[in-house]
Amino acid sequence: MLKNVENKKILILAPHTDDGELGCGGTISKLTSENADVYYMVFSVCTRSLPRGLNPNTLTEEVTKATQKLGIPKQNLIIHDYDVRVFNECRQSILDDMIKFRNEHNPSLIFLPARSDIHQDHEVVTNEGIRAFKKSNILGYEMPWNNLTFDTSCFSILNKQNLDCKMDALNEYNSQKNRPYFNEDFIRSLAITRGTQIGSSYAEAFEVIRMIWD
Repeated sequence: MLKNVENKKILILAPHTDDGELGCGGTISKLTSENADVYYMVFSVCTRSLPRGLNPNTLTEEVTKATQKLGIPKQNLIIHDYDVRVFNECRQSILDDMIKFRNEHNPSLIFLPARSDIHQDHEVVTNEGIRAFKKSNILGYEMPWNNLTFDTSCFSILNKQNLDCKMDALNEYNSQKNRPYFNEDFIRSLAITRGTQIGSSYAEAFEVIRMIWD
């Protein structure tokens, strides 16, 4: 499914800034290095969750720099600004945003939070993403701090450059570095763990939600 990706359109759905980088940043780096046309759609810049005193545009600036580090062109970054933790109140608008993108770009592969992710905003993005892109391949990315369980049914093999690129992108999020899951040892260890499962140095794991063979 991830072979022959040159010029194919791939969409990362991130409920909040940094979710896509955390869940599949190494794979994004891999895809852009193979000339896939990768888009990143984020639904909240989490202004209400920023530490006191920071510029309201902080996360907008950080996600722009982070996605560029992963090889995503600035014009392929789509930023929406729904209020954090109340996505359920905007479910239809979020679905409409996805359908608009689908109709304009028709992506072949979608990455979104796994179905076992219990964060309320992540649940909305996943459910609406499955509705909007039911005719595309869909993979659910791993966020262990939110996953009660996780189905490792798909693996993306990474090289050291892919993993280093993921860390470079996450290091752009200076406002978030106090969060435990931003710990570099944790991120690298998870990549090693997933790689060990398949006999590789590094990997990211995904839940297969929809797979279409052509």
